[in-house]
Amino acid sequence: MSFDVAAEAYESFMGRYSRPLAVHFADWCRLPLSGRALDVGCGPGALTEVLTARWGEANVAGIDPSASFVAAAQATFPAADIRHGGAESLPFADSTFDATMAELVVHFMTDAAAGVAEMRRVTRPGGIVAACVWDFAGGRAPQTRFFQALKAVAPDVEDETARVGGHDGDLGQLLTDAGCTEVVSGELAVRVDYPGFDAWWEPYTLGVAPAGRQLAALDGAARERVRAHARTLMPEGPFTVSATAWAARAIA
Repeated sequence: MSFDVAAEAYESFMGRYSRPLAVHFADWCRLPLSGRALDVGCGPGALTEVLTARWGEANVAGIDPSASFVAAAQATFPAADIRHGGAESLPFADSTFDATMAELVVHFMTDAAAGVAEMRRVTRPGGIVAACVWDFAGGRAPQTRFFQALKAVAPDVEDETARVGGHDGDLGQLLTDAGCTEVVSGELAVRVDYPGFDAWWEPYTLGVAPAGRQLAALDGAARERVRAHARTLMPEGPFTVSATAWAARAIA
């Protein structure tokens, strides 16, 4: 699934969550001290930034199906090998990387099983393969309250809960099915502060991801009803949103 939006819009929508999550994710994966890493579905580069800080830009590669995200990541990390493409057919040789990771992307893969199998293929034997996805099914994603408001107005919208990866056990099973060993599953939590409701609401108006696209598809009156319902679910003054992702790591 490609995100046909500017990198800046995605950063406003999800970057405030994906950047702290990337740090926790990399720590939790128990990466070696050096090597080559691949960031699958790198987006504008939240996880790429963490990996380049640890291993150096020249030792990090990234791939994403969204041209705008690839351009942004290439500009930010000129020495990294950032490519345009999808997870289901990675343009890298077998056993190229010491760690292959996917942050908040498995549920957007056209074929999650094929994508994770490709992640294992390009990872050397003994290397790390890992992924994380928000707990949509458990109602602990950053978008959970927004989707509740959206469904109150448009009950048939897709709230991402049916996507592979957003349920307990999904990621570990994908890694196991791909032939990985020593699979470990866990949870990663982040907290994001907002000065008020408007700062929380505005990123959803940018047309990003299923949440923003479906809001934009409504007429103006319906969008206002969503906003009004969301106000009843969120505090008006300063508040903190907590979000939890499922994570799994394994040995290739």
